[in-house]
Amino acid sequence: MLNFAIVGCGHIAKKHAEAIERAEGAALIAVCDTIPENMEFYRNTYNARIYTDYTEMLANKDIDVINICTPSGFHASLAVQGAEAKKHIVVEKPIALLLKDTNAMIDACEQNGVKLAVVHPNRFRPAMKKLKEVIESGKLGKISHVNATVRWNRNQAYYDQAPWRGTKGLDGGVLMNQAIHNLDLMLWMMGGIHEVFSMSATRIRDIEAEDVCTGLVKFTSGALGVIETATTIYPKNFEESLAIFGEKGSIKIGGPTAVNVEHWVVEGTTELETEELMKSIKADPFGKPGHQCIIEDMVEAVHENREPIVTGEDGKKALELVLALYESSENNQPVKMQPQEVLN
Repeated sequence: MLNFAIVGCGHIAKKHAEAIERAEGAALIAVCDTIPENMEFYRNTYNARIYTDYTEMLANKDIDVINICTPSGFHASLAVQGAEAKKHIVVEKPIALLLKDTNAMIDACEQNGVKLAVVHPNRFRPAMKKLKEVIESGKLGKISHVNATVRWNRNQAYYDQAPWRGTKGLDGGVLMNQAIHNLDLMLWMMGGIHEVFSMSATRIRDIEAEDVCTGLVKFTSGALGVIETATTIYPKNFEESLAIFGEKGSIKIGGPTAVNVEHWVVEGTTELETEELMKSIKADPFGKPGHQCIIEDMVEAVHENREPIVTGEDGKKALELVLALYESSENNQPVKMQPQEVLN
């Protein structure tokens, strides 16, 4: 049994608490927040010990893993402090807002012999796992291009809930906050990126960061990609999708939250096989909750002394892509990613 603690008891913390409660081999024993009333739910529901002082909580030797659920701008300092206290770290997306902070987190965990996992739970959805299997099998042949789309609604009331929402220093815009899951999936499926070009704007929401962004990418494989993300869609979430097109097939996973198989044509796969695949995913589109998968994987990673499925380096790659898109948009120039691998 691994004992977990949560720091930051805002909205997303409840998902973590539920995941820990459901996960085999995990228990929630403590929470930390600067506002005492935010923690009453966890004390009453999970009998968790409450702390207003993070350093004091880290001194609790019974805690094995810290789940960081604070605003993104605080992730790095809390993760480094937690690693130095010899606690394993599960951090919400994005891993951090700056590369130097991300590197500090990864280094601190390596130097202190603890695990670092980043919450990108969409990798565990049944349709995405099937798509990953098909790509790795080579059945699609050479990939020509990919389309990643997030057409969501986050109204002004959402941003007005807390002063940090939509800020560049603590939160970020649609790319950093909402679309980073989709970007992680694209990287997971397609590998490294050679070059990006982007345009972004703050068109409708009264926030500091962007509420709409479009981008083009060239992967190190030579394949191309199109990114379209927005929180301006009226009146509610419309679409989140990932579509991949190859010489021997084309697949689109879509719907409001990218769990539905909307198109699946692969050379050598019969219509009956495709129907059965689509039927099985439709019966359970979300599968086991992604946060629960992240928690259970952390438990197994500690016991087996291996890296988590979604590592700090994975989180860093998604952040690097977001920052490159921001740089391109700001300068109105293409940005080459490092390292620049040879294209096929």
